[in-house]
Amino acid sequence: MNMPVCRSELILGGQKSGKSRRAEMLARQWLDASPTHRAVLIATAQPWDAEMRQRIARHQQDRAERVPSMLTVEEPMALAEAIAQHSRPDTLVVVDCLTLWLTNLRMQMGAQKVDSTGGCAAGCSAQVKEEPAQRAGDTEQSIQSHSVLALVEHSQTAMLLGAIDTAPGPLVLVGNEIGLGVIPMGAEVRAFVDALGRLNQDVAQHCQRVTLMAAGLPLTLKDSV
Repeated sequence: MNMPVCRSELILGGQKSGKSRRAEMLARQWLDASPTHRAVLIATAQPWDAEMRQRIARHQQDRAERVPSMLTVEEPMALAEAIAQHSRPDTLVVVDCLTLWLTNLRMQMGAQKVDSTGGCAAGCSAQVKEEPAQRAGDTEQSIQSHSVLALVEHSQTAMLLGAIDTAPGPLVLVGNEIGLGVIPMGAEVRAFVDALGRLNQDVAQHCQRVTLMAAGLPLTLKDSV
């Protein structure tokens, strides 16, 4: 798994494929190369429930054991700004992970949509006496909401790609590849799989190296170092 640290690397893979461990290995390799080198992890996860809190705690413990000198910064939303703030010629930045960052963006937009419609109580009461014209209006509103979400994702992605291109120090980005299985039944899940696939493609075009992890083993998909 030893490969030289490059200017930017995207690490993709399924759950427990070894993505984070490879990112940590690159950070440790960078730190070992010079006593002046630093490493910063930008964590995008949020503790939504007990299982997620346990998962975050386990990742924190693993990082503390494997890369004890790496600083951790929590930033679930403003990813481009965080990269710009912490990237330095002597500092390797790890982003873990893009998938949760995209999830955070979509969840925030969903929360704003609920607030704008008056919350669940108003929506539930409307369902009791829903007319055809209202259903048509709801469909139009749903289309408009998805259009707004797509614009927000496009804007945030453009900012992220700009941060990748202009980062003065090495950058390692971790993300999930979730488009290899069966097509999901739910429309919202299908929309997320599509959005993540587009994000991964965009980021891959702007990174020098792209690595796919499977069973803890790296497969180099792109290497323009």
